[in-house]
Amino acid sequence: MSELTTIARPYAQAAFDYAVENKTIAQWQEMLFFAGEVSKDATIKSVLTGSVASEKLAEIFIGVCGEQLDQHGQNLIKVLADNRRLQVLPDISVLFNQLKADFDKEIDVEVTSAVKLNKKQQTAIGASLEKRLARKVKLSCSVDPELVAGVLIKAGDTVIDGSFRSKLNRLSDALQA
Repeated sequence: MSELTTIARPYAQAAFDYAVENKTIAQWQEMLFFAGEVSKDATIKSVLTGSVASEKLAEIFIGVCGEQLDQHGQNLIKVLADNRRLQVLPDISVLFNQLKADFDKEIDVEVTSAVKLNKKQQTAIGASLEKRLARKVKLSCSVDPELVAGVLIKAGDTVIDGSFRSKLNRLSDALQA
């Protein structure tokens, strides 16, 4: 997967730069999502891995996508087909969305707690994280009783482990040392 991400990164960056320049970010997001979903289809996957000529491959793919792709989206498909990279479209879509989130100064945050958080707690955590990360925060909350108490917060590469389970593990390690 990381290899596909590495391959997809320059395409996503180029598409995003073009979309920003032309103020068509939302349209590109939709096109890339749709094309990514098409490339995941079992029938299309078999065509992508087959020995079809790149021009024919692009033609088939654009035909399946129909009016969902504008001229610039079709050009991206042609470039990807020429380079045998159509299978990375889902990764391009994900990376494009990450670039948009960075551009909009937004971040998705996973909050795992031992018990269900109420709205007041979620608001307090969200406000604190927005202040700390200097971004708009979109919380995604889940429950894991194994944490015993506290929360585990994941925001991109940042992990804040305030769970009681983690504290017990650190205390156990310290006592055993």
